Amino acid sequence: MSLCLASGSLLAALPLTAFTLAWTHSIEKTRWEEDWRITGAALELREARIHGSGAGMEPPPGARLDGGVWRYVPAHPMHERLRLTHSPHAAGYELCSADGCRPLADLLPGLEENHADGAVIDLFPCPPRRPGAPP
Repeated sequence: MSLCLASGSLLAALPLTAFTLAWTHSIEKTRWEEDWRITGAALELREARIHGSGAGMEPPPGARLDGGVWRYVPAHPMHERLRLTHSPHAAGYELCSADGCRPLADLLPGLEENHADGAVIDLFPCPPRRPGAPP
């Protein structure tokens, strides 16, 4: 299984079955993290964490505070795709795996040049390859 990233004509495939999506809240400067797993043709949100709290960042009911980090399991975990807005005016998303964290924009070369005013990045499970299709 692989994770596909797309923005306009830009496309990348990463050989991942699980990843963490992380970002910093633009006003409160608080880190958010979500753990995702590819489950068939969907993305499953396994756990979310908020490193603190602030205006508009209240943890949902059922969240537990653990070492200063709010942890919770989202109510709607299954998604066909994620649509993220990349803005040059705020800190970007990071994609973390066993190999470490990288800015999402770095995984789509040309994103900054092609979308100076912002872009939508789609994350979704890559479709399975057909037998005999080139890699």
